Amino acid sequence: MTWLIVAALLLLAALGAPLFALIGAVAMLGLHAGGADLTVVMVEFYRLADMPVLVAIPLFTLAGYLLGESGAPKRLVRLTDSLLGWMPGGLAIVALCACALFTAFTGASGVTIVAMGALLYPALRQARYGDSFSLGLVTSSGSLGLLFAPAVPLILYAIVAQQFNTTPPVSVDAMFRAGLLPGLLMILLLAAWSIYVAPPLERGPGRIDWREAGRAAWDARWEIPLPIVVLGGIYSGAFAASEVAAVTAAYVLVVTTLVRREIDAPRLVAAIREAMALVGAILLILGVSLGLTYWFIDNSVPERLFEWIGAHVDSKLAFLLLLNLFLLVLGMLLDIFSATVIMVPIILPIALQFGIDPVHLGIVFLANMQLGYFTPPVGMNLFIAAYRFQRPVLEIVRACVPFFLILFAAVLAITYVPWLSLVLVR
Repeated sequence: MTWLIVAALLLLAALGAPLFALIGAVAMLGLHAGGADLTVVMVEFYRLADMPVLVAIPLFTLAGYLLGESGAPKRLVRLTDSLLGWMPGGLAIVALCACALFTAFTGASGVTIVAMGALLYPALRQARYGDSFSLGLVTSSGSLGLLFAPAVPLILYAIVAQQFNTTPPVSVDAMFRAGLLPGLLMILLLAAWSIYVAPPLERGPGRIDWREAGRAAWDARWEIPLPIVVLGGIYSGAFAASEVAAVTAAYVLVVTTLVRREIDAPRLVAAIREAMALVGAILLILGVSLGLTYWFIDNSVPERLFEWIGAHVDSKLAFLLLLNLFLLVLGMLLDIFSATVIMVPIILPIALQFGIDPVHLGIVFLANMQLGYFTPPVGMNLFIAAYRFQRPVLEIVRACVPFFLILFAAVLAITYVPWLSLVLVR
């Protein structure tokens, strides 16, 4: 009977059944088999809705969608180009910074490739960067911002990890701080590679054009305060994540609709609908996954997995290496939101047994998932870029190989040097 149920669920998954329905079915079947009350799933939904930090997810998501619909991406690229374009490989560094900042606010790397690619790829080609380098840079940069506040995956990991009452605890503010240095490391390594491969004509004029920088800053005068308030408030500890989210959403809404008037009523309604559809999907998956987590804990699934892993893996370093490989594969197959709510409840208790800090684990998890987005052969962003630039997927894969190797080295450094993640937290 059990095998029939498993086969039926696999068939439904193959036919495209919603992920939340499959997770919910597994949770309720497991609870029923164990004699538990099925209302546990609804109780977990209620407990999720009662979390104060939860409000940060829809607010930051809405702000990101509104920024994407406005002219903010163009102004952001112009400003960073005026400040960094004088450097060797300056335009490539501009692309890295602009994509990272845009992804941090939208929380969706695919959106960054679609929205920023139209601006950055032609500019890179016009500056005589190679076609392969330009494609690889835009594709890989799409996921860079997932470690920077206020990216939604950081918030989501903290919410899931808080269900385990770990010591030391995991908070949204801690995750925001922990992602800063690892994210900067990734950008710096790619910036160094960009400088190395920059064409001779893109070695930069050697100085800033202050007149153009002033015009670009004035053009972006309403966007400049946003990262200062958000990042300053979060990293200084002056504001809680939910407070910063409320201020960010209100500010972006007023600027895009009333001040700049770049988003009219129909586009505003469409942006809100798309943002809340994403949020609704995340919360549905999160709610049923918490019910599944209850079943995991009630049946000692993490403990059993730890016993099995302990029999085959005898060190913390070996466990982390296996975790890296597993998460890269996971990142190819699942989006970061689904992977977080499904796998963190399994991985976190095992990692704690090996003495791994839960905040450090979160950064390792998200860094690997970020890399998995464009890991050959089936990383999601490879197909998004192939569609966006009308190129064969294999061509995008070849273009991303140098960037993948560089970021994989960064992920290994983040994994084996916990200081990078924890120095601003503990």
